[in-house]
Amino acid sequence: MATPLLKLVRVTKKYAAAEGGAPLTVLCEVSLEIASGASVAIVGPSGCGKSTLLNLMGTLDQPSSGEVWLNGREVSRLSDRELAAVRNRQLGFVFQSHHLLPHCSVWENVMTPTLAEVPGPSRGAEAESDTAEARAQRLLKRVGLGERLDHRPGQLSGGERQRVAVVRALINRPQLLLADEPTGALDQASAQELARLLAELNREEGVTLVVVTHALDLAAQMEQRFELREGRLQEPPTA
Repeated sequence: MATPLLKLVRVTKKYAAAEGGAPLTVLCEVSLEIASGASVAIVGPSGCGKSTLLNLMGTLDQPSSGEVWLNGREVSRLSDRELAAVRNRQLGFVFQSHHLLPHCSVWENVMTPTLAEVPGPSRGAEAESDTAEARAQRLLKRVGLGERLDHRPGQLSGGERQRVAVVRALINRPQLLLADEPTGALDQASAQELARLLAELNREEGVTLVVVTHALDLAAQMEQRFELREGRLQEPPTA
């Protein structure tokens, strides 16, 4: 049986309470396996811990207990330097706010992650032939921004800015793309377009995709859906 790309084993996250009160348990023994190339949506009410769970998957936070494995390696115990390398080479992030650099062009924003490349194993002949510049041009054209390379974020619509953020997240060929409410700040038409684009890029690029969202139409585009309630993850009932 193939090793899952991402595996959570009884992950719990607690936050200390003020003035010696009982700790707040946000996640309680969450276990999950996600295969390479899969697409997964995690839904749930506001404040249920969806973003916390995504941050643990992306090594932006550490669990209070339990294990987080990425591609057969337990990442929840790595050093800060090792985690930085994992985030740069294996993970891509898209947030509700695009976090683009306002003074930089579309091209400069997309290429920024390549400036932080860290030494690591070779990515193979295919990756070597697909240079960062060629990949950026291909992906920007793919998302409909091939003619907007010199534009700055302030000259783009909300949907266009989010598409730039998606390309930036994909530029270093991550194995896992994590999206936190990626359509939350968009109008309905732009949100539907981005949802469709994420699903298509998941298939075309072979990147594993995990989204946390309130948007049911975005969740419906994913192959698997889970619901987070009271700190526990469960598959929602089928209709």
